[in-house]
Amino acid sequence: MTDMAPTSSSAKSWDSDETRANLKRRHRSEKRFRVLGLTAIFIALTLLAILIISIAGKGATAFIQTTISLDVTFAEQKIDPKGTRDQEVLRGASYGSLVREALRAEFPEVKSRKDLRVLFNLVSNGSPNKLRKMVMENPELIGQTVRVQFAASDDIDMFTKGYIPRDVPEDDRRVKDKEIAWYDQLAEKGMVETRFNSDFFTSGDSREPEIAGIWGAIVGSFYTLFITFMISFPVGVMSAIYLEEFAPKNKFTDIVEVNINNLAAVPSIVFGLLGLALFLNVAHLPRSAPVVGGLTLALMTLPTIIIAARASIRAIPDSIRDAALGLGASRQQMVFHHVLPLSMPGIMTGTIIGLSQALGETAPLLMIGMVAFIVDIPGGVTDPATVLPVQIFLWADSPERAFVEKTSGAIIVLLGFLVFMNAVAVMLRKKFERRW
Repeated sequence: MTDMAPTSSSAKSWDSDETRANLKRRHRSEKRFRVLGLTAIFIALTLLAILIISIAGKGATAFIQTTISLDVTFAEQKIDPKGTRDQEVLRGASYGSLVREALRAEFPEVKSRKDLRVLFNLVSNGSPNKLRKMVMENPELIGQTVRVQFAASDDIDMFTKGYIPRDVPEDDRRVKDKEIAWYDQLAEKGMVETRFNSDFFTSGDSREPEIAGIWGAIVGSFYTLFITFMISFPVGVMSAIYLEEFAPKNKFTDIVEVNINNLAAVPSIVFGLLGLALFLNVAHLPRSAPVVGGLTLALMTLPTIIIAARASIRAIPDSIRDAALGLGASRQQMVFHHVLPLSMPGIMTGTIIGLSQALGETAPLLMIGMVAFIVDIPGGVTDPATVLPVQIFLWADSPERAFVEKTSGAIIVLLGFLVFMNAVAVMLRKKFERRW
């Protein structure tokens, strides 16, 4: 056969003005697409930065607390008149009067009942509980005078942080001129300090924003995620192994696969309704308990884990399976000794991503009653508890200005957990993944 030389017309068509014009249009189109892609990325990063800066700006002060130091006399006649040191007597003593007397000692000129009420509001309403705890832990304090740091009230705390300015008319601010004068006197004596708010991380919820903390919500989140993991991980992995390695390919398994994919896209509140109907109304499990929240979130997380596990198992080359079977391994041995260990990094990555999604869920937990106001730290999976997203939801609905910074501070902590969990997933994938 002889090669056919290109005709002059075809050669001209590749080098014609029309062809060059088409190439220029294609290049311009590609440049526009690149610019649009870069613009979209820039807009997304800008909005993310605005969100983070806004939250950080409002929530950074939640990690700082204003304290007022007072000399408190633990008078025996008010705490334990009979000197029995009985725990019930110590617990029931009037510690509020000790706080009030300490304030009166600093401002003896304040006499009227109205001014005294305002004076007593300089410190948190939870101050008596702090004295009670101190005496319960160390009864030897009775009879002594000790300087104690009390959390300032939420208004004084907001005033110290600049959210309530001085230079506005008195009628337009919550902290009045008398309170500012008393505050300045205490500050001149070095009795007003700002310190790291460790109580934010070690205390449970409270009606008083200045002493409210997230420890109860963190413990509740831990118990809830623990139940979620213990149920969703083994069930999800076993389901993926069966569907990929053992299940026959028929209409039934096709229907199961379609339903799993559909469940992954179901709104989370639907799982909350399912948990309400199944675990509370039928099984009569305790309401607002981590065990119910964990079961509900396990149902929601299962499709994600199954899909990720199937993809990871499917990525293992068939040569691994054939080699194991060729050396005499049973199908079960082939799966659990070779395929499963090699696919575990991808499975763990999908599991962590699923748990991260569960950690940030609020709607399904609201449906099962985990929106209750819980002060005590849960001691187990059946105790009443709340979780961090629900705690944020509750604080965001509170009218006090101090709860705004608490809400933003809790969001920062939640975002930190989510970033950490996703970082762990990325590290696991990078460290253990293999390219076939």
